[in-house]
Amino acid sequence: MKQFIVNPSYWDLFPDAVINILVLEGIDNHYQGNEAEYEALLKEGGKAAQAHLTEDTFSQNPAVAIWREAFKTFKTKKGARSSIEALLKRISQGHEFSPIIPLVDIYNYASLKYGVPVGGEDIDKMAGDIHLGTAQGGEAFLPLGSEEDAPALEGEVIYYDSEGAICRCLNWREAQRTMLTEDTTNAFIIVDNASSQQAEAAGQAIAEIQALAEKLLGVKGKIQTLTKENPQADLM
Repeated sequence: MKQFIVNPSYWDLFPDAVINILVLEGIDNHYQGNEAEYEALLKEGGKAAQAHLTEDTFSQNPAVAIWREAFKTFKTKKGARSSIEALLKRISQGHEFSPIIPLVDIYNYASLKYGVPVGGEDIDKMAGDIHLGTAQGGEAFLPLGSEEDAPALEGEVIYYDSEGAICRCLNWREAQRTMLTEDTTNAFIIVDNASSQQAEAAGQAIAEIQALAEKLLGVKGKIQTLTKENPQADLM
């Protein structure tokens, strides 16, 4: 049984955090002749994201500012920003999102709509349990689109397993090793929430991801919520 464990070092930084996860087993992550449906979903998410871009100064939008403040509490790679900031930045520049693979499309839609960071990993590619906590430093990490190791910094908040980092700077950059692909059959979706300000939106996001996974992929999945008092969950 693999577990997701949020270490005490994380709760020391974010004691009021609520982390929502969804475990999906036995999915078929290929398009079934319905790529246009996912394209429409992403377009809808892009339109909904405009609600998170109401300030004249991009960094002052709450969905961005909350995570910039969170990133100030731990060691980060220079220039690292939250995944939701990266998505909203592209929306603010007029970018439209194209389908990638079904589950990634679903969680990108939810991230855009609710203004919260969402990520996903392939459970079968994880080496043992997955942890969320501060890095010792030097944990191996091969980013998407790179051929060079970019190890974690000491004190950086990372997702990791026994082979190294899975996601660096909390939700900034994902590793190739555990990323979702068309061949993924067992997946782990995470909605990060380091602030009580986004608790409601994060809960709505994971619920809609669950509903869309059931509708489009035929698998409902199980939602679990982690807090300081309940810091771990079984995956499968």
